[in-house]
Amino acid sequence: MFQSTLDIVKNSSYRSPFFRAHCEGAEGPKSLVPSRTIAAASAAQGDSCEFGSTKYFLLCGWGGILSCGITHTGVVPLDLVKCRLQVDAAKYKNLFHGFKVTVAEEGVRGLAKGWAPTFFGYSMQGACKFGFYEFFKVIYSGVLGEENSYLWRTSLYLAASASAEFIADIALSPMEAVKVKIQTSPGFANTLREAVPKMYAEEGMNAFFKSLVPLWCRQIPYTMMKFACFERTLEMLYKYVVPKPRSECSKGEQLVVTFAAGYIAGVFCAIVSHPADTVVSKLNQEKGATAIDVARKLGFAAMWKGLGPRIIMIGTLTAAQWFIYDFVKVALRMPRPPPPEMPESLKKKLAAQGKL
Repeated sequence: MFQSTLDIVKNSSYRSPFFRAHCEGAEGPKSLVPSRTIAAASAAQGDSCEFGSTKYFLLCGWGGILSCGITHTGVVPLDLVKCRLQVDAAKYKNLFHGFKVTVAEEGVRGLAKGWAPTFFGYSMQGACKFGFYEFFKVIYSGVLGEENSYLWRTSLYLAASASAEFIADIALSPMEAVKVKIQTSPGFANTLREAVPKMYAEEGMNAFFKSLVPLWCRQIPYTMMKFACFERTLEMLYKYVVPKPRSECSKGEQLVVTFAAGYIAGVFCAIVSHPADTVVSKLNQEKGATAIDVARKLGFAAMWKGLGPRIIMIGTLTAAQWFIYDFVKVALRMPRPPPPEMPESLKKKLAAQGKL
């Protein structure tokens, strides 16, 4: 299994930002000029690792830890009020009122409730999400081949991100359950160390994994949109908006484009995943309930409560995550292949068919 995986990585069209050009000499095929490496325009010299190597995937995971752990912890106050809007709309009437009531009852420190499980949970999720996304993208592109990887690149991004998030949510679920319990059940617990043993005593391990299925329902569509929308938006920005090729942009200019593409993707992410997010928030507040029970009790309209704050939160969050992730790649001198271009073989085929 592992050998075949390595073979796929080696032969994948996403394997490296470099390709080989072999030229025939004047005496025919037997007199081959030594192969020369042609670098793609945006590939930096002196990369710290080879694209598709174990070190590359581990560094991608490290980038995911920093991008998700830092950003999610940074928006804990907004996330706390959003969760309370979802589970008690009568008390917390809107975003500003939610902040006002929370500060009045618990002080400014109350806005930081749940920061520890948020940091640890989303750090673990980020490592799996970004690391496995890069891994599955390479694997699936190797299965599809160079031409199909380009033609079906959106499907490739969707499949790779869904596979990665499936794993990432298993890592996230325990800490997400603790976070929501702390934030939405006043008086239950104020810290991670206090909440975990109390939750285990009440419901056993089920307390930490009972929301895994609705978490998949929330996070997998979110991540599919996050990665596919980002990849295609980035491609379109460089093609139609940025006045010069990516290879001619400075690292700072590239990071600005990354942030813009990330924010656009984040808005769509918030919308497609919001109903499931509401169910997760309510489910971890109510002991013994199932996701279906909560959804029926809430009704369709109530599952959209808190969408405004979540769009602000997720849009900013997603943009910041992509910015940090790309910055880590730049700082660690990791390979950063340019947006995909149509393979020459496909260009020739389409030209022969009069479609190009």
